[in-house]
Amino acid sequence: MTARTRTTGAGPRAELIGDAALELLVERGMRGLTHRAVDAKAGLPQGSTSNHARTRQALLQTAVRRLADREAAALAPQELPVPGDGLDGLTDALALALHRYLTDHRPLLVCRYELALEATRRPELRSFYDATGSRFREPLRALMAAAGSAEPERHALSLVAWCEGLMFSCAAGSYHAAVPSRAELRTGFGELLRGMLGEGPQPSR
Repeated sequence: MTARTRTTGAGPRAELIGDAALELLVERGMRGLTHRAVDAKAGLPQGSTSNHARTRQALLQTAVRRLADREAAALAPQELPVPGDGLDGLTDALALALHRYLTDHRPLLVCRYELALEATRRPELRSFYDATGSRFREPLRALMAAAGSAEPERHALSLVAWCEGLMFSCAAGSYHAAVPSRAELRTGFGELLRGMLGEGPQPSR
């Protein structure tokens, strides 16, 4: 895994448990994620994880919450452009964020796929997973609207689907050995966004 990143959304013990859970998902998959294994991975006394997350569902939610925090730090949504930056600014920012994720934080993608698949079998986790993911979807809808989209919801879905497909291909699919360069990602984003939005609004002077 990449270096652990502290966030302000939870205490140090919760972050330590969440990070250990994510590392186990990468190393052993969903079957290897147990309370006892998290204690051992985190270097905590036996029973510490159970005290924090008593049930399997609570442990999975801890992992999802920590994944969202780590992804937010990796993608740095605060770096996304303001509406006046135009289509070029949006393209640059998206290419930077995705390239940084693919090159420096690829293990997080493995965690995401493990948890997403588990959510398809656990309705209670599905609801939590979707609610946590809304912190990423809402800003994209706003960006699409600011970029001039007449259908920001549909265009945000197309953008997410394109990114998700690329991330899966580079993390676990047929392109796992080759990550696109930032310039290549910028070209791809530019083609996608111009196909949806045309040239878009020009940057303000």
